Amino acid sequence: MQRLSRIENYGFIGNMRTAAIIDVDGSIDWLCLPRFDSDACCAKLVGEPENGYWKLWPTEEVISQTRHYRGETLVLETVVETASGSASIIDFMPLSRDADSIIDVVRIVEGHKGTVEMQMHAIFRFGYGHVAPWVHRRKKGITAVSGPDSLRLETTVDLETNEDDIRGTFTIEAGERVPFVLTWYRSFCTEPSTRDAEQALKDTEQWWQEWSAHCDVSDEFREPVIRSLITLKALTHIETGGMVGAATTSLPEKTGGQLNWDYRYTWLRDVTFTLYALLSSGYRDEACAWREWLLRSVAGDPAKLQPVYGLAGERRLYEHRLDWLTGFNDSRPVRVGNRAYLQRQLDIYGEVMDGLHFSRVHHIEPNEDIWNVQCQLIDFLEKHWREKGMSLWELRGPARHYTHSKVMAWVAVDRAIKGVEEFGLDGDLEHWRALREEIHAEVCEKGFNQELNSFVQYYGSDTLDASLLLIPQVGFLPASDLRMQGTIEAIQENLVYEGFVYRFKSTHKEQHLTEGEGAFIVCCFWLVDALILLDRRDEAYALFEKLLSIRNDLGLLGEEYDPIRQCQLGNFPQAFSHVGLINSAHNLGCCDKKGRKGPAEERGEE
Repeated sequence: MQRLSRIENYGFIGNMRTAAIIDVDGSIDWLCLPRFDSDACCAKLVGEPENGYWKLWPTEEVISQTRHYRGETLVLETVVETASGSASIIDFMPLSRDADSIIDVVRIVEGHKGTVEMQMHAIFRFGYGHVAPWVHRRKKGITAVSGPDSLRLETTVDLETNEDDIRGTFTIEAGERVPFVLTWYRSFCTEPSTRDAEQALKDTEQWWQEWSAHCDVSDEFREPVIRSLITLKALTHIETGGMVGAATTSLPEKTGGQLNWDYRYTWLRDVTFTLYALLSSGYRDEACAWREWLLRSVAGDPAKLQPVYGLAGERRLYEHRLDWLTGFNDSRPVRVGNRAYLQRQLDIYGEVMDGLHFSRVHHIEPNEDIWNVQCQLIDFLEKHWREKGMSLWELRGPARHYTHSKVMAWVAVDRAIKGVEEFGLDGDLEHWRALREEIHAEVCEKGFNQELNSFVQYYGSDTLDASLLLIPQVGFLPASDLRMQGTIEAIQENLVYEGFVYRFKSTHKEQHLTEGEGAFIVCCFWLVDALILLDRRDEAYALFEKLLSIRNDLGLLGEEYDPIRQCQLGNFPQAFSHVGLINSAHNLGCCDKKGRKGPAEERGEE
């Protein structure tokens, strides 16, 4: 049984409609077309080679290899050296030509010195590696067709086919460049023209360089922040403004376990964090697009608000298993869809209200009807905030009175009050103030454990939760409050291993902190932010540097990190992790600048 190695072995290219995940050995192991959440035609990442991949690599032994993104772009270059010479494999996805109806993936092999014999090997399987297409040769490549999907691979290399197995061998010399252009289009539509690989490379590099030039961040943090911003931009659908949680499904949070989820959807929990990350970095247009996605998705019955939606705001994300796929490192099952869309999570009402308030503060004016929607959200929340619900971690267990959810209910009412106080909007101010005080008093009474001197995961428990680190950031209590100081200290003592923060630990999970799932990377950045708010800057900076060190060689982060095995876990690249990195960098960068506030301090004072 073939074993894939490590999640951090993978690189990432995309065109703001979909993405490809590329192994360190030049193999595209994950490719969904035409959207992030479409069926994969290369699914080796969570299966076997016969489930689809596309590899370019030398035929002889590779002595050394390095890879990097070409400047501040999403063009990936892998440099390989053999005994006979050296060459580069340049991978990128040009911006789409015609909405979702034509998608290109371009690979260019460039010779540097000597002579290198290369081999191209591809197996394309539609339906997540389940359906073998009809492959036929053409003058300059092949075409693979299955139902509505058609792939055309064009190159100057002579290709041989054996059913759906496609191979080609060629020699590259110094100064030569050999292009491969893979184009997806609808099989029942007119075949598109061939993309010029060299012109597409120039255009793609220029587009990303111009976009990256707008980044507003101190030089000290520019490299990690711009790489994270490029990643977020690439994970954002160019038409809908929706940002997927990650480009993959079912990469395990626990190796060999069943914590394998589909993250190719858009979460409300990310709203305000993402808005801060984008606006703090100078990307107002992206923040506006994200806010517009939010407005479209939350409109309607407040009772029907979901934790997670499709890229365009689709509501039904039916979850099912792909039993023919063996999973990443045999971690089954492989899931498509996400049943979390059915959960009731009270915290999302606070995230929505906070995001819309943030938009007003930064003069991203919502349309004239959205205040009515917000008032309906508050009316609903007033009737239901006392009820049990699920946590922001989407645990598939019993509903509880989660402390973070109640805090975010307070945030929702608080931001409604500020809408009246600061922007002159209509609302029952005195009634809302009384409701805000009632929620605050209950959380402080029932969500705080006197014996632990800490807030806890849910009412009446003795379980800690990393989400409690957000209490100062949302303005519920200042970090200097003794209860908050006790909470931060308790989390550091009980949920931290060598600086890495785990979400929670309870008797219902593993007894030992480092068993099971890994440390949650965004929670580690939340601890950085909490330490900054406590004015413990040196400690925060040291932790931030440690977190930068666990990025892969391309600056990418997954969802979790295993400090024992020293490997990343979870879907990849993870937007929430990169959002956390960006915000913590801005929080650190503002520490010594008078008059400037980082996202954590600004949000807490809103």
